[in-house]
Amino acid sequence: MELLEKLDIKPKNFSLYETAMTHTSYANEHGLESYERLEYLGDAVLELLMSDYLYKTKNISEGEMTKLRAHYVCETALYEYSTKLGLNNYLKLGKGEAESGGKYRKAVVSDIFESFLGAIYLDQGFETAQKFFLTHVIPYIENHEVDFFADYKSVLQEFVQTDKRSLEYKVVSETGPAHNKEFTVEVMIDNIVYGSGTAHSKKAAEQEAAKDALAKAQKG
Repeated sequence: MELLEKLDIKPKNFSLYETAMTHTSYANEHGLESYERLEYLGDAVLELLMSDYLYKTKNISEGEMTKLRAHYVCETALYEYSTKLGLNNYLKLGKGEAESGGKYRKAVVSDIFESFLGAIYLDQGFETAQKFFLTHVIPYIENHEVDFFADYKSVLQEFVQTDKRSLEYKVVSETGPAHNKEFTVEVMIDNIVYGSGTAHSKKAAEQEAAKDALAKAQKG
């Protein structure tokens, strides 16, 4: 894999990296393991690396660290890291998923950043995973690209708390096959629908709904 050469990674177990790029649709068609387990591990590794970095380098409160971490491990952030590295060029997709543009689908492309990090951690150990993280994630923080990964849910939460109103997100529809679901979420303030959003994960759909609600609130 040309990518590993670029990153100066000499794999001990190359199959881990292949699995990290194997989408469920391709795995089902070829009887292989998908990236899902590695993504689960990579998610935990990323959270630890980010928490460790923020604790050691930022003299800010627990709440501020949590908020900052959320900005840089959200789906939009992961998508940015992944595309910058060109990870989606190595994706193995089933025929239908490939034809429907899975190579550029935000939920999929963000997932493989975590699965790839999980593969590095298993194959090379914590120090190499940390080096990868410091090289490819930390520059975004040091360049203060926080606004790029706007956490609309947090902004809306603060907006609502000011008036002590209730806030609730509700999934109103769930469509598509298991490997390519699409969720539509409505956000309600005091039981009144203020916004809606659609995305390939519930979290992303909630962010879109919050963004919609904030846009309407600003117009109002």
